[in-house]
Amino acid sequence: MPYNRRSRNVTQGVARSANRAMYYAMGYKDEDFNKPMIGVANGHSTITPCNSGLQRLADAAIDEIGRCKSNAQVFGTPTISDGIGMGTEGMKYSLVSREVIADCIETCVNGQWMDGVIVIGGCDKNMPGGMMAIARCDVPAIYVYGGTVKPGHYKGKDLTIVSAFEAVGEFTAGRLDETDFKEIERRCIPGSGSCGGMYTANTMSSSFEALGMSLLYSSTQANPDQEKVDSTAEAARVLIEAVKNDLRPSQIITRKSIENAVSLIMAVGGSTNAVLHYLAIAHSGGIEWTLDDFERIRRKVPVLCDLKPSGRYVATDLHEAGGIPQVLKMLLANGLLHGDCMTITGKTIADELADVPAEPRADQDVIRPFSKPLYAHGHLAILKGNLAQEGCVAKITGLKNPAMTGPARVFDSEDAAMEAILADRIKAGDVVVIRYEGPKGGPGMREMLSPTSAIIGKGLGESVGLITDGRFSGGTWGMVVGHVAPEAYVGGNLALVEEGDSITIDAHKLLLQVNVDDAELARRRTAWKAPAPRYTRGTLAKFAALASTASRGAITDENLFDLE
Repeated sequence: MPYNRRSRNVTQGVARSANRAMYYAMGYKDEDFNKPMIGVANGHSTITPCNSGLQRLADAAIDEIGRCKSNAQVFGTPTISDGIGMGTEGMKYSLVSREVIADCIETCVNGQWMDGVIVIGGCDKNMPGGMMAIARCDVPAIYVYGGTVKPGHYKGKDLTIVSAFEAVGEFTAGRLDETDFKEIERRCIPGSGSCGGMYTANTMSSSFEALGMSLLYSSTQANPDQEKVDSTAEAARVLIEAVKNDLRPSQIITRKSIENAVSLIMAVGGSTNAVLHYLAIAHSGGIEWTLDDFERIRRKVPVLCDLKPSGRYVATDLHEAGGIPQVLKMLLANGLLHGDCMTITGKTIADELADVPAEPRADQDVIRPFSKPLYAHGHLAILKGNLAQEGCVAKITGLKNPAMTGPARVFDSEDAAMEAILADRIKAGDVVVIRYEGPKGGPGMREMLSPTSAIIGKGLGESVGLITDGRFSGGTWGMVVGHVAPEAYVGGNLALVEEGDSITIDAHKLLLQVNVDDAELARRRTAWKAPAPRYTRGTLAKFAALASTASRGAITDENLFDLE
């Protein structure tokens, strides 16, 4: 008999009878009770195009589970559209939704004693939230990414959601007329699917192939295409086999497989958010993983893919060029991938990649040859210094020189900074400081795509720095440093920076510092008072009370029993 949690249950007969009565009401037959109960965590919603195309994938999974003589138990998971929430108070719920999604899936899978689960998601937090739950529950599981959106087109250029945000800066700077501005807005997202560059959704889904928890090639497929439906059906079949063989996430998600995932993230030039999310995934799986591990991997893994936001191509181009398996095989062939890691198929990652060539095709330039990388080292640098004693994350691709020293322009919210940028009060050489946007201070650690895109749109991407205890969108590029920890709200030195202070960002030296002596910082600290909490009840208040520092992933279940 296949692995079946219910068949191992020792619950008394009366309770079992009540259990069966509930299933009879849903059309179950006696023979169904010997079949595995497979959860389908369906992230479909019409909140965002990232998730609006998921229902047909869920339907394909449900049909295939039935064909495999198992029972599909379907439940919903929420989502927040980062693209819609960006720049608003609603964006504070984005990172919070990662925790809500993880809790929802854990609650249903464990509350109903499901034998396995297929998680289907689209927008950014669906992936880490789903994988955190998978690691916590430790029943056979597989992740199905809803797929990327196809690029929009205007005047011979590929467009993504970031094109719209950057167009705001160009329009206010007088570099774009109103007609072009509106056409970019209308055309940048042509249909369903997640944002098309190597932004957070595509970064996390791609890394799940390397982690061993998603099928190869699945993360770069476009949502509208039939191959995405076919891949979902195949994922359901693979999951049923994993249930039969009792192949669990704890056998797949290991320190070595997380190294594989992070190596892939470096190679494709992925999102800064991956740092936060893999800290959280590792914690959910009980795996030791720190910021220093990202820096260790960055130093040895080159950037091999020329992808947006700082590069030229989108995820569908990467798919046509060989997809994530091509990049993984290059890493494996050059000693940068643990080939013995298990995958959800029951084969090792090396076995899965056996038929993939060791070098990319010569007729494309999305994936560079290993001997001619885009950058010799990874792009997500972990900086430390007196402004980030615990660490912070800098994204250094696309920059001619990832180092600068300049005067601080200090803002206590994203909104205040955005107003200054659009009003042309930020000049070349400035270092914009956006604080009180961290996990507790925001609360919720908003992404700063609006201000960073406005800076790019105004032509200041190479000459203006931006540091924050908030996050960045995967679509962000430029001289940007995020996840500064400790955050300002808990008294991190970011709270002590004053207008005009000299700040140094130096990715070569892995340094972030305010050039003010310790005695002066100590004097300022005696005068500093923590601001009143912005929320005192509800979801955001709970998150603010529970969230860890960003250097630990902004998780909500760390040291729970130490709370007073």
